[in-house]
Amino acid sequence: MTHEPSPLVVYGIGGLAVLVASLVVAGFARAGVGRRGLAVALAAACVWLGATGLAAASGALLDVDARPPPLMLVLVASVGLGAFVGFSRLGARLARGVPLVALVGLHAFRLPLELVMHEAAAEGVMPVQMSFSGYNFDIVSGAGAVVVALLLATGRAPLWIVGLWNAMGAALLLTIMTIGVASTPLFHAFGADPAHVNTFVAHFPFVWLPAVLVATALAGHVVIARRLLATPQ
Repeated sequence: MTHEPSPLVVYGIGGLAVLVASLVVAGFARAGVGRRGLAVALAAACVWLGATGLAAASGALLDVDARPPPLMLVLVASVGLGAFVGFSRLGARLARGVPLVALVGLHAFRLPLELVMHEAAAEGVMPVQMSFSGYNFDIVSGAGAVVVALLLATGRAPLWIVGLWNAMGAALLLTIMTIGVASTPLFHAFGADPAHVNTFVAHFPFVWLPAVLVATALAGHVVIARRLLATPQ
């Protein structure tokens, strides 16, 4: 990260991460996990936010000489967390207990997120290839989530449209995940100059971009797919 981020970028990404984490916990409550389960979900969310936030704030994730790099461990753990929640019994409960319109509507956070990420790239805080000025078109997923959720809310969205959007959103998510990892100091696939190396997510609160927002999007796509597969056509 070569420039100082504006408050819009700092509070935009940090605020979205806290909001999305809160919505995920609310989803568990809607899925009927009970008071104990809800307390565990809330505690787990707080621990994950706190642990990743402290790791970034301490500067530990900026150690590019360590093997394995601490940043890569966080990125792998974030993907693992999203996959675990999506494919686990917890994911099954969310698929059964949360309305489909809410499961899709959650992904609307990707629309403002991409706008803030574009601003981060414009400020020189984040590599441009990670924004829609580069190779990240995940803004389409967020905008699509708004449209599909509105259609579901009015009863005008057949399941094949939800499935098509879900597949597209998963593909776009995989694309930006690949770009983000390829841009880290370990690979620097887009150039070794600081402007193209992704140390952005090694700082607080931007570590919550992969740790919370990407993990939630990944889990969300898996949960929606499970819901669609379990719904009679």
